[in-house]
Amino acid sequence: MKTNGDKEAQCNHSNNNYSAGGSGAVYGLGVIGAAVYYISIAPDFWMGVLGFLKALVWPAFLVYEALKSFGL
Repeated sequence: MKTNGDKEAQCNHSNNNYSAGGSGAVYGLGVIGAAVYYISIAPDFWMGVLGFLKALVWPAFLVYEALKSFGL
């Protein structure tokens, strides 16, 4: 049988699942910005589709270019 103290102990634990929200927002804004950029420079429809797909993985391009510029 659970007592009132058990219920208080369950309510007082904390989940820190909310701490990753800021990076998701930055990634989302980056995807929107990259999609607008890639689609705006696309000469035809299929290059726009490719630009949208590239916008989804823009951090990989960023890291690749950063490592290339450092000579790694």
